[in-house]
Amino acid sequence: MLVGPSGAGKSTWAAAHFRAAEVVSSDALRAVVGSGEHDLDASGDAFSLLDQVVAARLGRRLTVVVDTLGLDHARRADYLERGRSNGMPCVAVLFETPGAVCRERNSGRDRPVPSRVLGQQLAAMDSARSALASEGWDEVVTVTVEDQERDRAGAGTRVEPARRSRADGAGPEVVLQVSRFPWGQDPAGWLRSVALAAVEAGFGGIALMDHLIQIPQVDRAWEPIPEPWVTLGMLAGLGTELRLGTLVSPVTFRPAGVTAKAVATLDVLCGGRAFVGLGAGWWEREHLAFGVPFPPASRRLDLLEQSIETMRALWATGTKAYTGERVSLPETTAYPRPLGRPQVVVGGSGEVRTLRIAARQGDACNLPSDLDTVRHKAAVLAGHCEAAGRDPAEVAVTVLDVPVLGRDRDDTCRRVERLRGRTDAATYARRHHAGEAHQHARRYRELADHGVSTVFLALPDLEGPDDLERAAALLREL
Repeated sequence: MLVGPSGAGKSTWAAAHFRAAEVVSSDALRAVVGSGEHDLDASGDAFSLLDQVVAARLGRRLTVVVDTLGLDHARRADYLERGRSNGMPCVAVLFETPGAVCRERNSGRDRPVPSRVLGQQLAAMDSARSALASEGWDEVVTVTVEDQERDRAGAGTRVEPARRSRADGAGPEVVLQVSRFPWGQDPAGWLRSVALAAVEAGFGGIALMDHLIQIPQVDRAWEPIPEPWVTLGMLAGLGTELRLGTLVSPVTFRPAGVTAKAVATLDVLCGGRAFVGLGAGWWEREHLAFGVPFPPASRRLDLLEQSIETMRALWATGTKAYTGERVSLPETTAYPRPLGRPQVVVGGSGEVRTLRIAARQGDACNLPSDLDTVRHKAAVLAGHCEAAGRDPAEVAVTVLDVPVLGRDRDDTCRRVERLRGRTDAATYARRHHAGEAHQHARRYRELADHGVSTVFLALPDLEGPDDLERAAALLREL
């Protein structure tokens, strides 16, 4: 809701910060139903249309910028109630433009507002200013003349927290999670180009999904999804500094010892930068299609515990027999040994068993990326760590983020439209945190502030290396 007198700069500011379709202007609607923006006789019809447009957009939970004077308390209250009833955040934008500036701008217009009317508007600003604080807006943002001048200079008015360098250990590591593979006729060339672009963009590593059939959340079943350990071996041969691993490998697909062998080999090939995400598995279809047993959930979680213990035993020094809590091995002859200690990331957020397994045996636990979930699940994880006698700081918190990342607002909206399928645009945008680089960077800093060490970033519209330029802009903001 924009609030300010004629000449305050509301329409110019809105055009600089929002898409044209998001701004609903009483002046523009007067031009639609009357002879022009200044046809006051058309005001009734214009505001009737404005109310309909605002109601329709709010009903679909779409951003709407109400570009009117905003000086009438009753109209502000009505729009605020409409936003609240649709579960939308409601922000008032107050234009603190000096009266002299408003009068100067007004006098330069083809059809200036009468001086007496502008004087009434300026007088009404005092009551509007004091009323906004108590009307219940989620936030009241103030725009000054200096802000508007920065807009005209191209600097924008958004204020960001001080940026923190990942070299200082303050920001999250960002790893590219590749989940779709539109590689055309040159699979190896596509993989190579994406990996090298990830290095150039500043990613800390690459993670691959481990599925036998492409999952419906990502692409069609007949689209390619390569075996990850073979593919990671190829990427290791590029000689980059990227960390390499899976997010995540179901423990049902391979015997734990075989996975341990693959991880150790990858660790040697990539210079000690391998990791492995492990999960209990969830998709019955791919198991049945490939003749892989799909036991009940409780048994799969037993396998998860056994698998981690088996891998740790085979990665340890020596070749002696191993007898542990869940696993007994007659020998542990497994060469090559990994160069370091490959990170085990436990995937899944079940609070009763999965997080307990992560607390007792994992190096990290991977969670969904919304902040409320991270807060809650991290607290549960910490409780399990304490119950197991383990320092919660020993278990890193990571997240998988699948964001819609646009170059600007128009680009972001176009991407939402292409990706959303039958999901309504607002819901899809909300689920995928649709926004531009600076908005995602802000989210990632907030996640880091709440203990997230690594963000696995999966672009839902990754087509090739050029798409990582958008991600590079995000990484530069961290």
